[in-house]
Amino acid sequence: MTTITSDTAPSYEDIPRLMSLQTGDEKHGAAATSTLDPLWVLYDRVLRVTPGTADDPGRDRFLLSKGHGPIAYYAVLAARGFFPEEWLSGFGGFGSPLGHHPDRTLVPGVEIGSGSLGHGLPIGVGVALGLRAQGLTEPKVWVMTGDAELDEGSNDEAITFAGLTGLDSLHAVVVDNASASHAAPGHLAARFAVAGWSARTVDGHDHEALHRAFTAPHAGRPHVVIAQVGH
Repeated sequence: MTTITSDTAPSYEDIPRLMSLQTGDEKHGAAATSTLDPLWVLYDRVLRVTPGTADDPGRDRFLLSKGHGPIAYYAVLAARGFFPEEWLSGFGGFGSPLGHHPDRTLVPGVEIGSGSLGHGLPIGVGVALGLRAQGLTEPKVWVMTGDAELDEGSNDEAITFAGLTGLDSLHAVVVDNASASHAAPGHLAARFAVAGWSARTVDGHDHEALHRAFTAPHAGRPHVVIAQVGH
């Protein structure tokens, strides 16, 4: 089997080929494509995690709450060498580790299983608190969610608590494809900012803008990046 190494790692331009290896009626291509650019920038330039450090206590944690349509996530993980490229063609098949929602017990590099919308950000708060309790100050926690997923009330508690407790190791990436039931221009960033978060809104397909937003300083506050992909 071919596990992609640092010598053979494909560029961003190769990701569509890796995504195309995953077929079937349940792959939710549009949902997956909306996450691709933020995922690539995170794994290529921001996250401090590799296949060799996937179990290291000092690693950054990435939690995919927007877990439906994970073919972009799987493609990026394969590109970064977390598992063999050959796994991709089995997506969704009986006996394949690559299910329609990622499973942390089956897929190397996956931190949480997804399924119920609205669970990722509360879990991220818990992970950040756990790292703080252990005195681990370097690892960062990143949660990717969708704009419509934020309609779930569990997110309000997580957003408020993180802001009040200054969880500055916690980062959220909201993939905004204008699908939320209760939305207004600028409401997403404002919702986080009023709770004490640092907030940036950028073009979700602009890699340089995403990188600047992801790495913006936010001392003493959690940080959210609204990645607009459907505007």
